[in-house]
Amino acid sequence: MLGAGGVIGGAWLTGGLHALAQETGWDPAAADYIVGTSAGSMIGALCAAGVPPWFMVAHSGGATFDGLLDASGRPAAAADRSAGAVFKLEKALPPIGPGSWKLALKSLANPRGHTPGAVLSGWLPRGIISTEPLKETIRRVVPHGWCSHPGLWVMACDYTTGRRVAFGSERAPGVELADAVAASCAIPGFYHPVTMHGRRYVDGGMHSPSNLDVLRHKGLDLVICMNPTSSLHSIPPKHPVERLHAFMRNASGRRLGSERKRLEEHGTEVVVVQPTAEDLEIMGGNLMSRRRRHEVVELATRTVARQLRQPAVRRALAGLPPGDPDRIRQPQKPPSEWPQPDWAAAAESSAA
Repeated sequence: MLGAGGVIGGAWLTGGLHALAQETGWDPAAADYIVGTSAGSMIGALCAAGVPPWFMVAHSGGATFDGLLDASGRPAAAADRSAGAVFKLEKALPPIGPGSWKLALKSLANPRGHTPGAVLSGWLPRGIISTEPLKETIRRVVPHGWCSHPGLWVMACDYTTGRRVAFGSERAPGVELADAVAASCAIPGFYHPVTMHGRRYVDGGMHSPSNLDVLRHKGLDLVICMNPTSSLHSIPPKHPVERLHAFMRNASGRRLGSERKRLEEHGTEVVVVQPTAEDLEIMGGNLMSRRRRHEVVELATRTVARQLRQPAVRRALAGLPPGDPDRIRQPQKPPSEWPQPDWAAAAESSAA
């Protein structure tokens, strides 16, 4: 489970997944289910499509690998290094008033039937930032269709009803992976909504930043949840803006705790990894900032590794099977000899 968190949260997840692979020797892409919300959907989709965490960290830091191409035959080094965090205006006139009149009015008539995020999202103006750079990042590894990983779920919300949708699950409509990830990342009031099959979708964090409980009926033995927007630690707020950030983190943590309880009631062990006070100092309050992105990646690699070394966590993760060493660490051979991500299989699967 990879939670929401904007640009900075995605950076923390990148470092966190790298630490998970390094500490356990397990490949996160081998999980039965990879469920991502917002920033977590971007990082989760890249991982599920065959991009190992060590490569995400290296690419974020500016590394280049001569001869390594993406799924469309373009140099991998030319890809954006911030996982699509390029802000361009949407080529559409923004409407006047709430971004979703239907959701706004429904939440007004029945506020208890909607999450606080859904209530707020309906009344916010429609976002004006294009999601095209997010789609382009996904298309570099999955040009068309869906990923070949059978358990990739991308969490988004219907902009009319506020209900969450797990794209990739058996109940969700079939869509392009790039569109689903863009929708999952489409923060209301910031990004322009994504239209699929005649319906508009926005950020899955509108329902929950973590959506941990979506797997409660799957009978899983273990779920690893990385949630960038909550923390067991806190930084004393120095001004009103920091108080707001602390309030939002506390709300995310309470929601996460409730969802964790639901999952554990169904017999599933849950390991939760969250930013530490050290992470929070570097992450700052603007989760859409690119300024310290790679610094957050590098720090999360260390802080998450320390969390994973705790005895209780070690015991919970002891049964994870070993993964392909070339996916856990950078291969000590030329890129031309690296095992290639299963992009061809993904394309064939989407065409079937």
